[in-house]
Amino acid sequence: MNTKTKLWVPGDWNAFFGFGTNILVNLLTLTALLRFVLKMPDDLIFGRILPATGMMMFLSTVYYAFLAYRLARKTGRTDVCALPSGISVPHMFIVTFVVMLPIALATKDPVKGWEAGLTWVFVQSFVLMAGGFIAPIIRKITPRAALLGTLAGVSITFISMAPSLQMFMTPVIGLICFGIILLNWFGGVKYGKLPAGLVAIAAGALIAWVSTAAGLNFGGMSASNLAASVSNFGFHVPLPAFAHVFDGFQFLGVILVTAIPFGIYDLVEAMDNVESAAAAGDSYPTTRVLTADGVVSLIGCLMGNPFINAVYIGHPGWKAMGGRIGYSAATGLMVILLCWFGTISIISAIIPTVAILPILLYIGMLIGSQAFQETPKRHAPAIILAIVPSLASWGLTMINNALAAAGIFAVSDQLAGDMLNKGIFYHGLQTLGGGSTLGGLILGATAVCIIDRQFMKAAGFALAGAILTFFGLMHGEHIGIAQTPLVAISYLVISGILLGCAKFALKASDQAPFAPEEMSEPSLA
Repeated sequence: MNTKTKLWVPGDWNAFFGFGTNILVNLLTLTALLRFVLKMPDDLIFGRILPATGMMMFLSTVYYAFLAYRLARKTGRTDVCALPSGISVPHMFIVTFVVMLPIALATKDPVKGWEAGLTWVFVQSFVLMAGGFIAPIIRKITPRAALLGTLAGVSITFISMAPSLQMFMTPVIGLICFGIILLNWFGGVKYGKLPAGLVAIAAGALIAWVSTAAGLNFGGMSASNLAASVSNFGFHVPLPAFAHVFDGFQFLGVILVTAIPFGIYDLVEAMDNVESAAAAGDSYPTTRVLTADGVVSLIGCLMGNPFINAVYIGHPGWKAMGGRIGYSAATGLMVILLCWFGTISIISAIIPTVAILPILLYIGMLIGSQAFQETPKRHAPAIILAIVPSLASWGLTMINNALAAAGIFAVSDQLAGDMLNKGIFYHGLQTLGGGSTLGGLILGATAVCIIDRQFMKAAGFALAGAILTFFGLMHGEHIGIAQTPLVAISYLVISGILLGCAKFALKASDQAPFAPEEMSEPSLA
């Protein structure tokens, strides 16, 4: 208990370059969405939105560094790692394509789209703050395998797949940088005193610029783009945007359709990430985490940021590479420099994105494996079940994006039937993948309770699944009444069967829980 708490340790350099580049990728993506999808003017992006985004992320990263410092002081431990946080990546795309873009196109005014985004975050902030008080109860009764299994589904699909695909599209940079990272973070190979993340990024940038000079153009770097990026350099501080937030309330009908269900998604995801940190040895108070996300997001939107803040997936990964307290606060300072001085456009012109992506794949690997490493072996089938809805959601996203690229924005019954004939179960992906985070949680929790023969508890989760499905919060595309009634009824029937098992089946004390390792090898012939 008398151990001096250090704010910075050597391992923080590794975590800083890893997490910092993760944040950088997200900021570059965010900026591209604002500029090239929403067609917002540069003065709005670099003068209003990014400064507010930087302030919000600075407050978040410094607060979580403070929580880690308090935990380290309280426990006397020297291995406490701060929770990573930043812009919620799924929500970045949702608010862009589902809220801001349709309104900007309908009004022919990107500022109106921005205002709708601000109001969207405003509503979600209060959902998070209110949810912070019920989240500890949900976390207490939900099996760890369900929480971590759901998180593994997100890590395999929405965290790992896109970086993996892009790495193999430019393997000369992506795979080489990935090898550099794996050798250090998994293999223990040292590069002198240099962090592996920095070495990988420097190697990727060097390969990209040399290839450009040789006319091969790996990474898409060019001197003209670098020269043009300097025009956005300048000092900008966030300014209050209260009037813009409340102007966005004219679009409240469109906003509520996604703000409430995605606020609940944030709630579940934050619980998953707090549980992931606890499994890695660092227990943080769920209420404080969710309340902080809500408060910080509220401050950000009132200053002009249309993106929600969230605790990130990946705490075990940053901790494994040596991150403790300082990496989080240092990342916050870096974000201020990037967002307040217009440095984002310059960095994007110097460093190829593909050199940074291997770090995201590493985090996905760590989170996916944690679900199996930190739970009983007998719960492995339940983890797989919790992953499946995320696979469906990711597959549906890929199909929809491919159709959109071909100019098809609505799937007719005839097209869905043609897909079915080719073995693509489009409507099945819609149903299974709708509300995938909640769906994975309910399915995983029900399966864990069945494995442990806690049939009454399993019945409760199945009943919760029926209610959530009936109101469109899972297994449906939209929130509403009876969106997928047959699925809701099926969950209700399963709940009744489980109640019968709780009353008439053998008690857990009379029969040992199912253990997959005790099964004989199944025949495949």
